[in-house]
Amino acid sequence: MCPTGTKLQQSRKRNQKSNLRSAFDVLDADGDGRISYDDLRAFYVAQHISGPGGSDEDVIESMISAADSDNDGYVEYDEFERVLNGGKGKSKNGRANGAMEDAFRVMDEDGDGKVGHEDLKNYLNWAGLEARDEDVRAMIRLGGGDENGGVTFDGLLKILSV
Repeated sequence: MCPTGTKLQQSRKRNQKSNLRSAFDVLDADGDGRISYDDLRAFYVAQHISGPGGSDEDVIESMISAADSDNDGYVEYDEFERVLNGGKGKSKNGRANGAMEDAFRVMDEDGDGKVGHEDLKNYLNWAGLEARDEDVRAMIRLGGGDENGGVTFDGLLKILSV
């Protein structure tokens, strides 16, 4: 008989949740259980990151605004999880993937509308995830792109959904 895959699916969900929690904890610099503007700013400074066009404040405010569904100025874990899981429902600006689109723009360092090998590798390193070149190439192929052109926004969503 063919297995149902139920245990595998449950295991994947648990791993995804723990990975999201780890990412959340990295961004929650003061450990108060919510990501604030100051937390993200500290992360940007610590990682020597500059937003597109050098406007870190605008990028940080946009990230907070896109995820902060209760408008309290902070991103709690459930809001963080909802955004990274494809945003069940629409964001405040009416786009279903608004925050993901913003993240895509941050990752697309050269602004060509695709996340290429270097863009993705730099972003993964920025997020504290070590990625070998062959891993990055495999992710790009998984997203339907090629090593020379990279992946579009939809391709990035495919990568993140695994």
